Amino acid sequence: MASPADQLPDLVTPVPGPRSLALAKRLRDVESRNVTCIEPDPPIFWERAAGANVWDVDGNRYVDLSGAFGVSNAGHAHPRVVAAVAEQAATLLHGMGDVHPSAVKVELLEALTQRFPGGGPARAVLGSSGSDAVEAALKTAALATGRHGVVAFDGAYHGLAIGSLDTTHRSDFRERFAPRLAGATSFARFGDAGDVLRAAEACAKPVGAVLVEPIQGRGGERVPPDGFLRALRTLCDEHGWMLIVDEVYTGFGRTGAWFACEHEGVVPDLLCVAKGIASGMPISACIGKKDVMDAWPVSHGEALHTQTFLGHPPSCAAALASIAVIEEEKLVPRAAELGAQAIERLDAALADAASVTEVRGRGLMIGVECSVPEIALGAVRAMLAGGVIALPSGEGGRVIGLSPPLSIAADVLDAALGVLVDTLR
Repeated sequence: MASPADQLPDLVTPVPGPRSLALAKRLRDVESRNVTCIEPDPPIFWERAAGANVWDVDGNRYVDLSGAFGVSNAGHAHPRVVAAVAEQAATLLHGMGDVHPSAVKVELLEALTQRFPGGGPARAVLGSSGSDAVEAALKTAALATGRHGVVAFDGAYHGLAIGSLDTTHRSDFRERFAPRLAGATSFARFGDAGDVLRAAEACAKPVGAVLVEPIQGRGGERVPPDGFLRALRTLCDEHGWMLIVDEVYTGFGRTGAWFACEHEGVVPDLLCVAKGIASGMPISACIGKKDVMDAWPVSHGEALHTQTFLGHPPSCAAALASIAVIEEEKLVPRAAELGAQAIERLDAALADAASVTEVRGRGLMIGVECSVPEIALGAVRAMLAGGVIALPSGEGGRVIGLSPPLSIAADVLDAALGVLVDTLR
């Protein structure tokens, strides 16, 4: 079962169209005003998606260079993923994940632990979001070391739940909730392993873990220097810290390896995954070395860390199908090849563009940094008006982030990049 062929944009109304504008007004009346940005630029409202294409409620067809926040690694609505969800939902829609689990939960845990970097024995705990995975990792590290302090990095984004928010760097996310935060995180300069020791000494609590994104996603597709992760691994070994690698964004082929830490041959103590794990269904996992995960006590009927939808059967089935698609369609090497070509093209085409300060990335996780946020934000709006979906990232939104489906057709990707180039030149 293959996805339909990707298509170029086709706009039949202005963007956003009249139905999107009407839905924006309705949404404004019923949703917390902090969630969806309605003014001054109303969003488009998605109706359906397939492969690398999205259709809005007005019938406009777009090329999605966002991958819906980097989720759709196998492509939007891949037929094999959709069929797996439908079949599972028809037989068992919901199970009791930590009391009477489903068989598909076991199958997914086996698939995840078998792919743990380094190939050693591993165990995992499932969740529903990236924040869930980070929360589980932070708890595991505290149990394994007896220490609750964490070193994270400037620009880091690890989620907005109260525990993970303490490790997210951006002040605009943190400041209103500062009294609720543990204050157990100290931030080092991203890419500077030597600064970790300074940050550890400054931490308000004894450090038990270093938490890092191999490439920062919402921080602006920031790629650290070669050897950074290896240096962190060495530091953690020397000081008895857990190395937690947050691959919520980078995992499952996004950077041209199953996990980005594998580019440097680094084996983390704990690995956080979500987004691309199921190509459209909500599920996440914290996977760790067996001896680290065994810091959790044996359950005697009451789990210390769980949730009602843990191991949700349709999400587990979607993840298994998505992993199979990524493997069988060779999307990991494809991401490496297409990504290298895309970065080379953008670098050459934008080399003399005064508005662009850097093109960077790895695989199909690419950032185009602009001189000021207004240029990047304006470019994202102009691209949408031209039928291409992209997202701003980085400080103030000064980076145009690209994370398309790994399955995107090469000619469609090239055409969409052309819209970006024309917008910035």
